[in-house]
Amino acid sequence: MADSRLQQLTDWLSTQTDLAGFRLQTASDDASFRRYFRVQVNGNSFIAMDAPPQKEDSHAFVEVAQRLVSVGIHAPDILQQDLSQGFLLLSDLGEQQYLNVLNEATVDRLYADALAALATLQACAPVKGLPLYDEKMLSSEMQLFTDWLLHKHLQISLAENEQKALDKTFACLSDNALSQPQVFVHRDFHSRNLMLNAQHNPGVLDFQDAVAGPVSYDLVSLLKDCYIDWPLPRVEDWAMGYFELAVQSGILREHQEAGFLPWFHLMGVQRHLKAAGIFARLHHRDGKPGYLKDIPRTLAYIPPLAEKYSQLEFLASLIEQQVLPRLCEK
Repeated sequence: MADSRLQQLTDWLSTQTDLAGFRLQTASDDASFRRYFRVQVNGNSFIAMDAPPQKEDSHAFVEVAQRLVSVGIHAPDILQQDLSQGFLLLSDLGEQQYLNVLNEATVDRLYADALAALATLQACAPVKGLPLYDEKMLSSEMQLFTDWLLHKHLQISLAENEQKALDKTFACLSDNALSQPQVFVHRDFHSRNLMLNAQHNPGVLDFQDAVAGPVSYDLVSLLKDCYIDWPLPRVEDWAMGYFELAVQSGILREHQEAGFLPWFHLMGVQRHLKAAGIFARLHHRDGKPGYLKDIPRTLAYIPPLAEKYSQLEFLASLIEQQVLPRLCEK
């Protein structure tokens, strides 16, 4: 079947840029409707983004990219744009995702670079005009877990008392997020959106959904990643190291130390519920089954926390006794 969008993009690059004689190859797909192509010409490389305007708002991408670049974050430069068609020409941040190079020998150095970039984001990036990560948004994200994973994918129906218990958990998780200092939140600050660069590491991608929200959100995205996991004691050491950096950077205050890990862990639960729901939705709605394999890792972060956080007991039991066993059967 002809790819009319790709032909439109090729025509746009041919007529609206000075990249004569370019070659196009797929760079990556996205969990959204965006696609990225590597544009190679005369030994130089660029990225063309195809974001159908009826499906994706490229204005947000451009606006947030400018915010990031303005504070020294290594985000792509916008070289050319046609927002009416949904096309952007960007600088190329390379092909090496963090996910592909993280291992025991590299993780401390790579995470140090990522945490330094995160501190810059939280201390310097302007939040005025960004959407608020409010109770409505937090709750609607957790509802994805119920609608798409429990109901659609696993056909799990909750009794009335179970639904009340889950609703109570969701409310607790929302309250935790809203009680935190509110900063610039990238929303997908993890190993697939951080690119290894020899200089000015890391390159930062997929930032268009940025909001003003909880200080622990991006930290938990990175350290309790849906695509790679590390032992909990190590994760907590990294998190508290970031707390010290955040205090030095004026993001947090020393008196907030005791509450920081609870903020972090409960924020992670909210994010992991959302992500598991999105992964199920990508399969059923969008025909992208590849993310299903990441659901068990994503949800496995939650049950061990119930030992410290009694408000998670019902959710942990639900995941251990019903969700994870049924996922293994799929």
